[in-house]
Amino acid sequence: MIDPKRKKHVIMVSKPFMFDNRQLPKTYEGLDIKAKIEGILPKEFAFKKDAVKKEYVWAPIKFEKYVDRCSEEIRKQFGNPTMSRLEMLDALAFGNFEEHKKKSLQLMKDGKIPPFKMN
Repeated sequence: MIDPKRKKHVIMVSKPFMFDNRQLPKTYEGLDIKAKIEGILPKEFAFKKDAVKKEYVWAPIKFEKYVDRCSEEIRKQFGNPTMSRLEMLDALAFGNFEEHKKKSLQLMKDGKIPPFKMN
């Protein structure tokens, strides 16, 4: 597939929300990997279609609220009963929660995504 924003070839994969993104490489044989989430999102990420431009669906606080509410379910799903909060955040937030948080803040400052609360 060709990424319409960057005008280059990419590998497109579909995955459920509850997926350990740390297992997905960023590239494969020189091609970037783009992941698309399919299926039902947890209530923390629910949005109305007309509110997409007013609310950032992937705001870092939403990942934190979900992990805090469902940590046992997440540990069970990933088969890791000792999984830490940060490991869960990394797994769900595109592989690196702190990097996602930093990038999201920058995109918000640049006006590329709607403003969101940090806590």
